[in-house]
Amino acid sequence: MENKEFHYTYSAPSERERKEIESIRAQYTEKTCEPETKLEKLRRLNRQVTSTATIVALILGVVGILIFGGGMSLVLVKGIWIWGVLLGAVGAVVFGIAYPVYKWIFNRNKKKYGAEILQLSEELLRGEE
Repeated sequence: MENKEFHYTYSAPSERERKEIESIRAQYTEKTCEPETKLEKLRRLNRQVTSTATIVALILGVVGILIFGGGMSLVLVKGIWIWGVLLGAVGAVVFGIAYPVYKWIFNRNKKKYGAEILQLSEELLRGEE
C-alpha cells in the first residue's frame, strides 16, 4: 500500500530580508516618470559640481604619474638620461596641475549651479516641498 501524503512547508521572509529583497528589486525595475523632488535635485546638482572636477583631476593625476614612471624607468632601466628626465618632467607637470585644474572646474561649476543650489536648499530648510 502506497503512502500518498502531501507535505508543504511555507516560510515567509523576515522583515529585514523583505527590505533587502525590495532594495535589490528596486535597482532592476524601471523608474516611472515621477518628477524629482527638490531634495533629489539638490543632491544631483551637488554631485554634478563635485564629481566632474574630481574625475578630471583623477585622470590628470593618474596619467601624469604614469608618464613620470615611464621617464623614471627610461633612466633607471635603459639608462637613457635625457629622454627619461624630459618624460619625467612632463609627467610631473601633468600631475602637478591636477589640483589647480580640480579647483578651477569646481569653482566654475560652483558658480554655474550655486544660485540654484542655494535657492533649493533655502526652500528645503523653510519646509517647502
